[in-house]
Amino acid sequence: MTLTSESSAAIAPTRSVLARVVRFTRARVHATGTIFIVLIVLLVWIAWKNPNFTEPQVFLNFVRRATPLMVLAAGQVFVIAIGGLDLSVGSTVTATVVASAMWFDGQSLLGISVPATSWAIIPAAVVMATVIGLINGLIVTKLRVPSFITTLGMLLILSGAIDYWTGGAPRGYLSDGYRRFGIEGIDMPILDRLPYAVVVMLLVAVAAALLLHRSTFGQQVLAIGESDRTSFVSGVAVHRVRILAFVISAISAAIAGVLLGGIGGISADVGGGLEFQAIAAVVLGGTALAGGRASAPGAVVGALTLSAVFTLLNLYDLDEGIRNIVQGLIVIAAVGGMARRELRGT
Repeated sequence: MTLTSESSAAIAPTRSVLARVVRFTRARVHATGTIFIVLIVLLVWIAWKNPNFTEPQVFLNFVRRATPLMVLAAGQVFVIAIGGLDLSVGSTVTATVVASAMWFDGQSLLGISVPATSWAIIPAAVVMATVIGLINGLIVTKLRVPSFITTLGMLLILSGAIDYWTGGAPRGYLSDGYRRFGIEGIDMPILDRLPYAVVVMLLVAVAAALLLHRSTFGQQVLAIGESDRTSFVSGVAVHRVRILAFVISAISAAIAGVLLGGIGGISADVGGGLEFQAIAAVVLGGTALAGGRASAPGAVVGALTLSAVFTLLNLYDLDEGIRNIVQGLIVIAAVGGMARRELRGT
């Protein structure tokens, strides 16, 4: 059977569409599939080292402790997707915990007092984080200061403010109602108890995935990461989208702060280093540091993978210095792998 020129012309577009679908699928598998495999290997390794890990409550406790980083990565992915970085999220986490403790103790912060109830203080912390994200976004867009410098400056400002507020020793307390999000859960059959922190994380992860991959805003974020000039010419409100990306990142830091306050309590450095762990998690999940290619589910799984690495290192009784070395190597390997995929066009 021979094909006429008309039938060949009809088949050609179909082949072109199929080729694009195959390329897109391959890109997704390369970007996010690998991290799932790595996570499974790590979980099996942990279970081999600690057989109790397979018990539902032990495993859920592991996930619960990873939830602050997973939530943080779900917000950071938006900033990295537009080609930026948010180094202020760790300090925003600390500011959330410290400010909440002060408000519960009846103290004012910058002249602002909040009723000592969880339902007043948690929204107040989110508003505070929103302002931080808004300031970051405005400086990046209106003053054209690179995001790395802007958020590094915000990190230093918040760190200084926290030291000033606390004198190096955090004051106040976190109520049981506030801490329940980090330490309590829902009684369930089989699982025994599903931690509230895991529920919050799942809601944030689903929201981030829908926003980034199933909304016009998400398409605009990725388009800006590819080329902000082309996006502007196409009618995208580039400044507004960039600002919203930093606001989302800051809000995720506030949520992570509430969870971390419940899990770990009050500390003047509770969020220290989380900014770098969040960046590492996002890159591990298949997001390009240059922007334009991102995966919200991948970022969340990347955070869980990084937590699994730390858990494994703890099981082998390795100190924090080794953990930092391993984290650095992971970031380099992840970025190098992403760069290789970009060069190969997958």
